[in-house]
Amino acid sequence: MIIVTGGAGFIGSNFVIDWVEHRTDPLAVVDCLSYAGNLANLDDVSAAGRFDGQVSFFKVNLLDAADLSALIHKLEPTAIVHFAAESHVDRSIDGPGEFIQTNVVGTFNLLQSARSLHRFYIEKQPARASSFRLLHVSTDEVFGSLSSADPPFSEQTPYAPNSPYAASKASSDHLVRAWHHTYGLPTLTTNCSNNYGPFQFPEKLIPLMISHAIAGEPLPVYGDGKNIRDWLYVKDHCAAIRAVLENGLVGQVYNIGGSAEMTNLEVVQTICHILDRYNPRKDGLSYINQITFVPDRPGHDRRYAIDASKIRDELGWRPNETFASGIEKTIAWYLGHSDWMRALQQRKGLT
Repeated sequence: MIIVTGGAGFIGSNFVIDWVEHRTDPLAVVDCLSYAGNLANLDDVSAAGRFDGQVSFFKVNLLDAADLSALIHKLEPTAIVHFAAESHVDRSIDGPGEFIQTNVVGTFNLLQSARSLHRFYIEKQPARASSFRLLHVSTDEVFGSLSSADPPFSEQTPYAPNSPYAASKASSDHLVRAWHHTYGLPTLTTNCSNNYGPFQFPEKLIPLMISHAIAGEPLPVYGDGKNIRDWLYVKDHCAAIRAVLENGLVGQVYNIGGSAEMTNLEVVQTICHILDRYNPRKDGLSYINQITFVPDRPGHDRRYAIDASKIRDELGWRPNETFASGIEKTIAWYLGHSDWMRALQQRKGLT
């Protein structure tokens, strides 16, 4: 049994789907179903008969420390994969308190529960104690911003978070490190670059541009559009997490990137060109005509880039998708799942 926190969110649900495709171990999804959580993301898992068999679901908030601890001790997992987090930078600027609660206090509660379970294993089930792992999924945003001449972020890059979101994730990373070094909790941490793919909440850049384009709405691009991100297809990220969980060294940190640095404007233009082929506008014009530049957001980091050589050299992982192949699959998925997008937007009040 493994526990996946945030397993109804974007990356978490993709991980659950990836897990049942590759593993037969039982998996428990723990999610409070906040605005970005959506059990419909797991409909294919349910349709395949995996729910109440290989996969189970528990609606628990990480801020409910007593309920969380009781569940973890009841399930006695061999591993916990921690995705649950508030993750949207714009939201963190408008309302940082929720990010501190979920990302910092929630992670603290999870660490305390995991520490208690690990101590129980040491006393009662030593074999399980030696194999138990808590894998904390984090972000490259904790490292701050790079100039065009700077080398990519490595696992040794000093932390320099610039947004409330990044600061809250940096705080959670530090807590995970401290619980390993102080209490001996067997932890692993991953820091990933920008993910994209199926089931991403439509406030994020790629699904936002797809939905706005199809609806004939402006495609808002911050500032000059030259902010650079490294893009990672979510299914490649899931494979990387499995590799770290299975073979990563306890206490270590692994950067996960897609080796696909692009400006935001290049990403949006690529989406427009693909939609021009897959779903052409009725007036024959390109979707590029819908691009609109808007005032930059506060503290917008200029460039992120990931050096993923450690996970490649030590664990043999590398991305299968280029950005070109991954974005084609992503757009095709969204075009084929307009009902999913529409239902989510209506339920979350985004329409």
